[in-house]
Amino acid sequence: MYGAVARIIGEPRPESATEMDWAGWALFGVLATAALTAAMIIAQLVGLTRVDLPLILGSMVVEDPDRARVAGFLIHLAAGQGFALGYAATFALLGRSSWWLGAALGVVHVGVALTVLLPLLPGVHPRMASLRAGPSSRALLEPPGLFALNYGIQTPVVTAVVHILYGIVLGLFLQAR
Repeated sequence: MYGAVARIIGEPRPESATEMDWAGWALFGVLATAALTAAMIIAQLVGLTRVDLPLILGSMVVEDPDRARVAGFLIHLAAGQGFALGYAATFALLGRSSWWLGAALGVVHVGVALTVLLPLLPGVHPRMASLRAGPSSRALLEPPGLFALNYGIQTPVVTAVVHILYGIVLGLFLQAR
């Protein structure tokens, strides 16, 4: 199966390329996720988007908004590390890593986040209203909707840019051995 992929993207993978960059994943996954989360927070603070990802994620487990933001940052850091594992595994499987391959994975990553993960969130979030059921007495947050457009027209663009940068960072710093 790898032969077809190798023909599409370039040279064949050497047999030694099956080893993942575990140290790079541990370090750069955390750094890239922290940078992505910080960029999303800055975008919210300067008015480019209304999405407050740490609050959204943290309020799933903590009711107090200040504590929820701390919990949400840690949840997003853990989720980002999981995605970084997927990037590292993909680079190892392909036997190469580059900024453009990282950017391409970032496009897939943000596509899944905006079209699948965020729209499904109201179904499991105890404090988020649902588009179908409407607001309830316990709902404190509005649902993101498709492409998170309920949080502002610029939200998909901001989200795409920071996820593509996340992929570029991982593509530059993770080694495909």
